Amino acid sequence: MLLVTFFKGPWFKGAFGEFFVNRMLSRLPGNEYTLLKNITLPTEDGTTQIDHVLVSEFGIFVVETKNMKGWIFGSTQQKQWTQKIYRHTSKFQNPLHQNYKHTKTLESVLNMSPEHIHSLIVFVGDSTFKTEMPPNVTYCRGGLDFIRSFTQRVLSRQDVMEAIALLEEIKLKPGLATALKHKKHVRDIVAGKAAEPACPRCGAGMLLRESKRGANAGEPFWGCSQFPKCRAVVKPTR
Repeated sequence: MLLVTFFKGPWFKGAFGEFFVNRMLSRLPGNEYTLLKNITLPTEDGTTQIDHVLVSEFGIFVVETKNMKGWIFGSTQQKQWTQKIYRHTSKFQNPLHQNYKHTKTLESVLNMSPEHIHSLIVFVGDSTFKTEMPPNVTYCRGGLDFIRSFTQRVLSRQDVMEAIALLEEIKLKPGLATALKHKKHVRDIVAGKAAEPACPRCGAGMLLRESKRGANAGEPFWGCSQFPKCRAVVKPTR
């Protein structure tokens, strides 16, 4: 029973998924791509943990791994995506939004232009996309194709070596203290996000705003973050 619980637990699933993607990325030529695995970087409000950072002259690829099964539904704008396994349905954070913070952290740390940093989401496990996904959300083989699609050298060899050295220098030392600190930070973020409603029309996150005119001037309301494309409004619960 303990073994079954362990192998079905989130830690093992995450570790296995990262191992699988590590094997995939190892197929890339080592003289052109350098892989940094499972690094935790300090941020202004805590820490951020990145599964894989692939550094090359073709750019820096920030890879987020998802080991999931079942049907996957989602879009770029939605705050949460949906996993459906038979009759069971569950929600999980949009991995594109999750990886956005990783890419912005690397931009700041490395003082690098955003067009040279590429977000990539790789799903492993027995999952099937049931909605159209952007090119940077894919399965393992598609992940390699996405990386290889960047053929123009935008960084010098010196840029690559300096980026690797800087990340190795500032990353937090692996260990229990770092893991616990990061988990607490993630729990705080999740708790804060839970208080923010999702748009009932398009599923994107909503922002708390204030009416500027009319009978409700000065009153708060939740407005869709995709405004003016989506004009959904929700009144705050009191």
